[in-house]
Amino acid sequence: MFNKLEEVVDRFREVEGLLSDPTVVADQKKFRALTKEHSELAEIVEVFETHKKVGEDIEGNRGLLRDADPELREMARAELPELERRQEELTQRLRTLLLPKDPNDEKNVILEIRAGTGGEEAALFAGALFRMYSRYADAKRWRVEVMSASESDAGGFKEVIAIISGQRVYSRLKYESGTHRVQRVPETEAQGRIHTSACTVAVLPEAEDVDVDIDPSDLRIDVYRASGAGGQHVNKTESAIRITHVPTGVVVTCQDEKSQHKNKAKAMKILKSRILDSMIAEQQARTAADRKSQVGSGDRSERIRTYNFPQGRCTDHRIGLTLYRLDGIMQGDLDEIVDALTTHSQADALSGQEA
Repeated sequence: MFNKLEEVVDRFREVEGLLSDPTVVADQKKFRALTKEHSELAEIVEVFETHKKVGEDIEGNRGLLRDADPELREMARAELPELERRQEELTQRLRTLLLPKDPNDEKNVILEIRAGTGGEEAALFAGALFRMYSRYADAKRWRVEVMSASESDAGGFKEVIAIISGQRVYSRLKYESGTHRVQRVPETEAQGRIHTSACTVAVLPEAEDVDVDIDPSDLRIDVYRASGAGGQHVNKTESAIRITHVPTGVVVTCQDEKSQHKNKAKAMKILKSRILDSMIAEQQARTAADRKSQVGSGDRSERIRTYNFPQGRCTDHRIGLTLYRLDGIMQGDLDEIVDALTTHSQADALSGQEA
């Protein structure tokens, strides 16, 4: 590991030199790439330098254990356990920092929420989940734009698709994909019985043109009249778009905008992201020794979390985490869950490296 860290330091110094090179500064694309690399390497170098300093302090204190002065020996003996604990913490931190980076962590995401079993109650829960993620996005200063939405009669969503853009969105939301189950008493339930409903959540990294190359001849594009709520243009202009990617069978529809061109642009963005997501899933399936043991970005059919309203409980089944503060979670306070999932995933990756 330490040989690798010395290589990181060498590269960090090299990048620092390049950033002061006028020819590099003139090439904005290269300059931005090097600036990003410098930022990523800086944290590793800083922790490594601290690790070396703590190591020097440990060696110095061990030397003092042989000093003739009993007070100095006692002081050194008292400080050593804390220094050694600090050194171990920094070693673990360095191992984590050296883990391969997920190339999609910096991307925006396409968030798709669909009501599952449970009828109107599931649709209402889909709306509650969308508000939860929207509030989390607000707290992170991310931007939420609804791409497509199908509302239910009771005010929830049969389906809602949104793009969430900001800093490292995918890195924070990638573990949210899967089936979310709710247990609560519906407003329409006169007997006060607890019902169980479910929604599926998909978090897709937003695809860029360099990620997915789509041949226009592989697309079948259908134009039709929009239906449902939407104003005077509904059923009068053929603004709705349905795009089918023939090789994969992926179908995307969009009718939220009055403009056919805007609907097509939105649909293409979703289509590319779904294809990229399927490519990532295929790659993970090939490389994972045991897919079910990983937190991963989520099998859509896997029940990942239960929201129990009578008990005020939220349980993430993948890592056995139970929190009794459901109200706060539904208000978008998700950091504790996200951090726990990230830590678990990193621990799995580290154990895999050691094996």
